Amino acid sequence: MGIEVNFEGKIALITGASSGLGARFAKVLAQAGAQVVLASRRIERLKELRAEIEADGGAAHVVSLDVTDFASIKSAIAHAETEAGPIDILVNNSGVSTTQRLVDVTPEDYSFVMDTNLRGSFFVAQQTAKRMIARAKGDPKKQHRIINIASMAGLQVLPQIGVYCMSKAGMVHMTRAMAVEWGKYGINTNAICPGYISTEINEDYFASEQGKKLMQMLPNKRPGKPEDLDGLLLLLAGEDSHFINGAIISADGGMSTF
Repeated sequence: MGIEVNFEGKIALITGASSGLGARFAKVLAQAGAQVVLASRRIERLKELRAEIEADGGAAHVVSLDVTDFASIKSAIAHAETEAGPIDILVNNSGVSTTQRLVDVTPEDYSFVMDTNLRGSFFVAQQTAKRMIARAKGDPKKQHRIINIASMAGLQVLPQIGVYCMSKAGMVHMTRAMAVEWGKYGINTNAICPGYISTEINEDYFASEQGKKLMQMLPNKRPGKPEDLDGLLLLLAGEDSHFINGAIISADGGMSTF
């Protein structure tokens, strides 16, 4: 008895794929055999990633996507399915943050975070799910997967990033609401809540004295690496997760234990 990881014939759309976790998710799914559709605003970065994936024997497509623009969302999903085929897996990964006290948050700061992390993620999932539901009505056995990338900040409040925490908490409940409404169509919607993950955006901080002190407060004494999420991603994206729906799964090195 064993679990086979084989995504041959699957189409996976990954938002926020131009860097960080999104780029890693795309590479992992491509290595597992999926055709991946890379989506973000930074097209040149996506083209570079596509070249890397193709050099490793994978298949990738590039679409322009601004999740704060509803017209862009509809256009990107239509383009993705024209280029690659019907989307089987959505990795809803786009996200931004600001750092300040709540009393210093401006309307512009608030909209910047909420429009990307919550509103944008919702409408990407909604527009993708509409197509998934239409296909499921024609084939009740059809299985689809939506994986929302939330955060431990959506489960516990962290200082100086209150609006980000609020947006990710919204994603947690959004995931559960989608699971309730869309499960009957064979769409399993789950969320991954990463803890501190070292990427090119924050690796200098984790190498600083302040960052090292923060890591010493955690059970594992280190930040995670993007590859630490590989197994969870493959599980939730695959057929073996057929009875996992509405789950909010932490991958945080024990951060949530205190």
